[in-house]
Parts: sequence; C-alpha cells; structure tokens
Amino acid sequence: MRFAQDTPWLHPVAVVYTTAGFVLLALLLLAGGLHARRSSDSTAAAALAAPVGVLLALGAGAVVKAFVGEVRPCDTLHVTATVLPCDPPTDYAFPSNHSVVAAALAIALLVVHRRLGWTAVPFALLLGASRVYVGAHYPHDVVVGLLVGAACALAVGSAARTWGGPAVRRLRRGPLGRLLGPGPATAAAAEAGCTATSTTAPADTPADSLIGGSHG
Repeated sequence: MRFAQDTPWLHPVAVVYTTAGFVLLALLLLAGGLHARRSSDSTAAAALAAPVGVLLALGAGAVVKAFVGEVRPCDTLHVTATVLPCDPPTDYAFPSNHSVVAAALAIALLVVHRRLGWTAVPFALLLGASRVYVGAHYPHDVVVGLLVGAACALAVGSAARTWGGPAVRRLRRGPLGRLLGPGPATAAAAEAGCTATSTTAPADTPADSLIGGSHG
C-alpha cells in the first residue's frame, strides 16, 4: 500500500485496468474461440467448455470466500488512503474473485490456443497484482485466487479436450455446424477447391471465333 501511496500518477491506470482488465482477457478468449472453429474437434470442445471452467472457478472461489470470511486489508489495517474505496465488511477478501476469473480466462485460453494463452497469462497476473495495489486484497488472496482459477479452468478444459471431441464432431454435422465451424479438414478442402477454381486456365477459344467465323 505504501508503494501505491508513493505513485499517485499510476492510480488512474490501475483503477481502469483493475476494473476493465477482464475485457482484454475476454477478447483474447473470443479470438481463441474463433480460431477453434477451424481447428480440431477436441480444440473446439475446449473452447466451448471455457465458460464452464470460468463459472466453476468463480463458484469455487465464492465457496472458499464464504468459508474463510477474511476481512479486507483496508478494514483490518484501518487504511483510509487506498486507491479504491473499501468494499463492505461482508464482502470478504480471500480469495480474490478478480484473480480467480482472470486466471480462469487465461488458462482456458491456453488450453485452446497456446500462443494466445501465453499472451493472456501476464495480463492475468497483472490484474491480480492490481488488486493488491488498489488496496482491495492481501497478496495471498491474489495468489490463491490465481491458483483456484487456473486449476478449475485447466481441469475443465483438459477434460473437454480429452472427451469432448466426438460430441463436437456430431454437432458439426448438424444444425449447429455453421456456429461451430467446419473444422480443419473441411476448411482445408474448401480452400483447396477455391484455389483449384481460381488457377484453372480457361478453355482454348476456337480459332474461327477469334476471326469472326470462317470465310466462304
């Protein structure tokens, strides 16, 4: 908290990011979901399961929060000069819900698309750190929140990747096929067909048509 008090120039950035950082992570997850439409059935299954992992993580965090009942540092330490106003005493601190959701989003994306997932991980960690900076949590609230979110998202995403492929394959053949995307084989076949059509030379034009017909 002393660091936050010594860096007032950073307060506006921290407030915006700690409040809206989820938007960036959600957009990255959306990009991963769009990529999954042209990916394998197992990858698409992991993308579909991502919201389930996030909700499971949020529920697990809420259970732990209610069981532990840790009062926030701004109340316990009687610090009034926090970056954000202190939440009500009944809104417990352990674990950090923001950290739970941030980690769940990042790890769910990591299961779907490795490169985008590793891009999201630092943003999730930064979101967790911002909760300590603004005075809403102790560091251990954030660490445990990140672990809970990551564990739930990894469990759900891995299970969907392992066992969800056949279900997605069947759904892609039905009315939901347009929503779920064609998958890699169909997409590659469609691209190959378009390429073949565009590179095929037109048939030779008869000579008499070029000269306006034969002369008698």
